[in-house]
Amino acid sequence: MGRLTTHVLDTATGRPAAGLRLVLSRLDPSAAVVAEAVTNADGRVDHPLLEGAVRGRYELAFHVADYFRARGIALADPPFLDVVPVRFAIAEDRHYHVPLLISPYGYSTYRGS
Repeated sequence: MGRLTTHVLDTATGRPAAGLRLVLSRLDPSAAVVAEAVTNADGRVDHPLLEGAVRGRYELAFHVADYFRARGIALADPPFLDVVPVRFAIAEDRHYHVPLLISPYGYSTYRGS
């Protein structure tokens, strides 16, 4: 059975991004929110965002500006990065891991293991 997990690393501090809100939406057949979560002290969500038959197209929306503001980081108005959307597809019923590396001015993601 498939499952989806994530974690977020704040590359500006070299620490896990604790307290970052994220929203997972399924994109087809029509957009619908599947899960919402906040990262824990390790920058991870305490449970898989999806489990079971999870094939399809998805978007993870990471609310990075709110995270940085909560840590007292001065951001432009509007911020360079506000919500970072990561769109991806799950084609097989297996474990998918979508990590995010963030700073106030950049981000990176990849398919983790």
